[in-house]
Amino acid sequence: MDAPQLGRLLRESYHDAAKGEKVTMIHLFGIKYCKEIKECGVSEVIKEAGIFSTYATELGKGIKLAKYVVAK
Repeated sequence: MDAPQLGRLLRESYHDAAKGEKVTMIHLFGIKYCKEIKECGVSEVIKEAGIFSTYATELGKGIKLAKYVVAK
């Protein structure tokens, strides 16, 4: 999966999130797509998603969590 595809999925996940759950959805996205994001780069995925660049930190947290948790 390339950065534009990941960006589109992240954008959808972010915008479809319930109120108060946007950051949680970014973390979950990082957990689910850890490998693909690492290949493309966090900054590139955030840029393609069109969300605030500060969310790169939150996406990084999801990537770090991926080795400890599994999405339901």
